[in-house]
Amino acid sequence: MAKQSSDRTTIDLFSNEKRVGRPRTNPLSRKDQLRANKRKQIQRDRENGFKRIELKVDSELFEQLNQLATDSGLSRSELIADILTQQVSLLNETP
Repeated sequence: MAKQSSDRTTIDLFSNEKRVGRPRTNPLSRKDQLRANKRKQIQRDRENGFKRIELKVDSELFEQLNQLATDSGLSRSELIADILTQQVSLLNETP
């Protein structure tokens, strides 16, 4: 039987070392936890009708967006979505 890091029942199979300190609250490694959480986040976004857009900007614009987001109390993603929504509505209004 092969041991898999994502298998919760065989996580300590063939282990020769004893753990010292606080017991683990999650049997998965941090890497596997992050992978599972990211998968859940993507699934949740799909269910809520969100689509992913990737965009590359220079560091100066990135810092300006961060500052605007902080000043307005929004996340950077929310700020960019608001800016895009405003611009699309302006473009739709012009003949």
